[in-house]
Amino acid sequence: MRLNLEETPEVLEIEETDIDSEKEHTLIVYNDDVNTFEHVINTLIEVCNHTLEQAEQCTLIIHYKGKCAVKTGDFDELAPMRNSICDRGISAEVV
Repeated sequence: MRLNLEETPEVLEIEETDIDSEKEHTLIVYNDDVNTFEHVINTLIEVCNHTLEQAEQCTLIIHYKGKCAVKTGDFDELAPMRNSICDRGISAEVV
């Protein structure tokens, strides 16, 4: 096999994008020893529009793992959800 040094290599152009505007955030809910399963489930259904099954699964993950990512999206969408969850006495943050 011979290498042809006269060939021009293919150049790929990369578009510049605003990474921060495309960055997806996560709403995380944390476990505590205060809130009941029922309260957390109802909160996830009402605030995050989860189905009953989604809310139950997230609540079990929160209980056994200490936290769960319950929703992803842009910060402007998740911040009000976080505030509403915290207003109900449940620890949450957007990361």
